[in-house]
Parts: sequence; C-alpha cells; structure tokens
Amino acid sequence: MAEIFLIVFAALALDYLLGEPSRWHPLVGFGNLAGFVEKRLNPLDDAGESSASRQRGVSAWLLVVVPWVALAIVAQVFATAYHWMYPTFAMFVLYLAIGRQSLVEHARAIADPLSASKVADSEADQLAELENARIAVGMIVSRDTSDLDEEQIASAATESVLENGADAIFCVIFWFAIAGIPGVVLYRLANTLDAMWGYRSARFNQFGWCAARIDDVLNYIPARLTAASYAAAGHISTAVHCWRTQAPQWKSPNAGPVMAAGAGAIRVQLGGIAVYHGEAQERPPLGSGESPSASSIYRAINLVDRAALVWLLVLFLMSLAVHFLF
Repeated sequence: MAEIFLIVFAALALDYLLGEPSRWHPLVGFGNLAGFVEKRLNPLDDAGESSASRQRGVSAWLLVVVPWVALAIVAQVFATAYHWMYPTFAMFVLYLAIGRQSLVEHARAIADPLSASKVADSEADQLAELENARIAVGMIVSRDTSDLDEEQIASAATESVLENGADAIFCVIFWFAIAGIPGVVLYRLANTLDAMWGYRSARFNQFGWCAARIDDVLNYIPARLTAASYAAAGHISTAVHCWRTQAPQWKSPNAGPVMAAGAGAIRVQLGGIAVYHGEAQERPPLGSGESPSASSIYRAINLVDRAALVWLLVLFLMSLAVHFLF
C-alpha cells in the first residue's frame, strides 16, 4: 500500500512539473487507431447514418482494447520480477494516464480571457476576449459553443473541470490502486473510446453502445468516491445535499454525482439549457449558489487540487494502517 501511495504521489508530481507530453502521447496514437477501426467497422450511408449493430461495436471495442490490456499484464508481470523496475515503470504509465495539468491549462485558457473581458478598455477588446474564451471552451466540451454568452461559457468550463477531474485524475488513480498497470490501461482506453464513440447519435447510437456502457461500469465506484472527495474538500453540507437531490435527475449515472457534488462544494449554479448537435436540451440544475463566472472556473480547479490532496491523504493513511496492522 505504501508503494501505491508513493507511485501515485510521484506520478502527480511529474504531471505537475512536466505536463502532458506535447508529442508522441500514447493516447493520441490510440485515438488514431480507434478512428481507423471505426471507419471500417461502422460505415455510414449518404445521410451520415450507421447501419452497424451493437455486436459490431462490441467487436471493435475488444479489437482495440484487449491487445493493449494483455500487453500491460505481461509488462506488469515482467516488471514485478525486478523489484526496482516496477515502481519506475508504473509511475511512468500513471503519469501518461493522468491529465491534471492538461485539464488546468485548458480551463485557465477559458477563465483568463473571461476575467480579462471584465477589465477590457473597449467594447471591441471585451468582445475579442469573450471570443477567445468561446474558442477555448469549444476545445474541451461537446456542446455547440458558437453562440454562448459569458455565463454559458463559464458554466460549460466549470462543468468540464469537475467532470474531467474524475475522468483524468481520480478514476485513473482508483483503477491503478485496484488493478495496477493493466487497470490504468483498461480504464484510460475505455474512457477514450467513450469520448469518441459513446454518443446517442445516428452514427454511434448502436455502434458506440458498448463503449458507453463499459465506461459507465468502470466509472461507477470511482465517480462516487470523486463526489465524496469534492464534498470533503469544499462546502460539505451543500455538496452532499446537491448530490442527494440533483444527481438522480441527471441522465448520466456517473457525471450526475460528480458535477452535483462539485457544484455544491464550490457553491455555484450549473446545468440548464445546452445545445448539442443543433438541438437545445434542458438539463436539470446542478449545485446551488452564484451564477457561473471566471471565478467559478478557478474555484473548480482549486477544488480538484484539494480533492487530490484528500485522495493522497487517504492512500497515506491506508498505507500506515496496512503497515501497523499487517
């Protein structure tokens, strides 16, 4: 258990110091492979609709994930045989899988121009800063962003920080603690496929069903642990109340608890109307408090960092308990 704590701590430190590799990132290569396979197993007609079955989507998922998980199992067995090798190798894999620094950089690229728009010297400068924020938020969310106003930009960014804090940090740590390197590889690849294929659209409704369901299963426990850590790191009573009353109304079984607890923890009101693929969707409210702004994005970043400290503290205490009890 102490080894797990030290590896997680070192991986988070590496991510903080080095950030995401700018070239040759394995997940970028995996995304290209997944796109290649999807084009061949999920053909579209002239209207852009797919006739592929769920079974073909299952086959595609297995084809692109299982070989890498098998390779990770072999690598872990080999590295474990050399006690000096495993911690270093595991730290490197975990560092590649964790995306805290990338998440923060993308979030600040939205929050900074939003803040600057408040003190712009002219209306033209204000509009330019808002457009910069609008372009930046379009890089990290799937909703249509071309017509978002200041509050909607801040809401989208805050929701993204809270949700992706779970996907890019805490769920990765959870699966490393549970299943080591193979757990990290399985989770990160499954999560990537959900982001690529897990849409309820004419193209992916059947083909992407498997990717979406597997991601739901893998996220179920760590998403709730993330929500609990958000509550512990913020305004706990508001976070727990929002989690209990709002999360069941959210269509995603995992994003609901994470975003409801996170929004409550920083006391901001999220949710509401969002446009996806040209269609407006009325979403349930999330959180309670002030309207979203650049400040709520910064507070979401700080909440994620405090929650990471909570996870490290829990891992440290568990390692102490294992040491003294066993």
